[in-house]
Amino acid sequence: MLPCGVADELQKLQIQERVEEATKADNYEESKKNAYYQLPIPRANIHFLQTWEETLQCWEKVLRPGQVVGIDMEWRPSFGMVGKPRVSLLQIALKDEVFLLDLPRLLEQAETEGEKEKLPHFIQMLYSDAAITKLGYGMSGDLSSLAATWSALKDTDKQAQGVVDLLTVDKQLQKSSIDWKKGGRKVDVLSSEQSYDRGFRQPEKGLSLLVQHVLGKPLDKTEQLSNWEKRPLREEQILYAASDAYCLLEIYEKLRKDPASFGLSSDLTESLVGKPSIKRRAKKQLNKQDVPSPSGQQCKGSRKETSCPPAPISPKEFSVVCDNMLQGLGRYLRCLGVDVRMLENEDDHRKAAEIARQEGRVILTSGLPYQTLQSQVAEGRCFSVNCSEKAKEQALQVLKHFNVQVSLADIFSRCQMCELAAYSSPALNPSRKLSPVPTHYVGCDFLLRSAIVQHK
Repeated sequence: MLPCGVADELQKLQIQERVEEATKADNYEESKKNAYYQLPIPRANIHFLQTWEETLQCWEKVLRPGQVVGIDMEWRPSFGMVGKPRVSLLQIALKDEVFLLDLPRLLEQAETEGEKEKLPHFIQMLYSDAAITKLGYGMSGDLSSLAATWSALKDTDKQAQGVVDLLTVDKQLQKSSIDWKKGGRKVDVLSSEQSYDRGFRQPEKGLSLLVQHVLGKPLDKTEQLSNWEKRPLREEQILYAASDAYCLLEIYEKLRKDPASFGLSSDLTESLVGKPSIKRRAKKQLNKQDVPSPSGQQCKGSRKETSCPPAPISPKEFSVVCDNMLQGLGRYLRCLGVDVRMLENEDDHRKAAEIARQEGRVILTSGLPYQTLQSQVAEGRCFSVNCSEKAKEQALQVLKHFNVQVSLADIFSRCQMCELAAYSSPALNPSRKLSPVPTHYVGCDFLLRSAIVQHK
């Protein structure tokens, strides 16, 4: 019913909108390729295996002495459900190919044919063969889920040999005492908070952060929480699963070629293959000479053990600057009367060295920034804190190392919202003459009294 000219214009606008939408989609896909790790092998070399006959071809290529394989697993998200999830997909990556094993379908076929032990037998052969290097990330958790899928695989973790868990490597890298290198040029290592564009995506973590540090781009984790039991798998799921396994090969190869530039031992394989990671409970059983030093490295020899501890000091005599990853520790120390400066989230960690030199403060940092910062201040003026611990345990570690003796009068003796001079609470010391109190500190006496009662 519209005039011909109007109808024609509307049709042109609709065509233009479709073209613009298609262009936007193409640009988005191109930007994703530029922003994330991409598989270096063609799509034709990714094989989705659902039958035993197809799987046999996989094992013929995998079970060869000297082979290096990347292994990963996917399962349906449990979202807090109790118990280990059943593995839906087992990914095995070789240098030129990736095999994706459809475990539910293969298990169903094995039960139908009365040969349930065939596939578990080959998986056990793979993990127990010391001549084959198996790469994973968080491999103990993967093996637990594999055991929950097949009871025949419940002891695979105990029999595993020739295993390199890159989660262990990642932890070593985070404690490394040198800067990362990229292309022969030193670069600062990004923390998980710094390694993303705030307006674009969430901070990288885990394997994705390791891939970014070693290979230059993070993994695209869009499909991480998708339904891995639903069939058929979408193309995006297939590419995601293949990337998770194949990137392990590239990380390992790059670290193995030049481990020293990443702060690792000269022979990566020799130092890591077959060695289980030390569980948290086992740390208490370490010998005294193996206790981690402030730099995050282990003390060697007894020189540090026999040195005299520093003379005891009060919190008023102790001033620190906390790196931006340790704001919780900074607030806790300030509650104990320590003079604390804290970097803002957007501050470069090297600003801590500038403040420390200007104001005579001790730097409190964690992980990789330690080496950069400790080289810019006097010996003993930079301390590496275990970032996996809570603020209370970190504070105890700092106080013990510097022999800071905290008394009841020190608690809440300093303003909790700034780095101004100490303020004595009447609840702690009624006879002490008070300094001028900032406006944000007025009216907090009730809170101070409550906190003191709780502390007692």
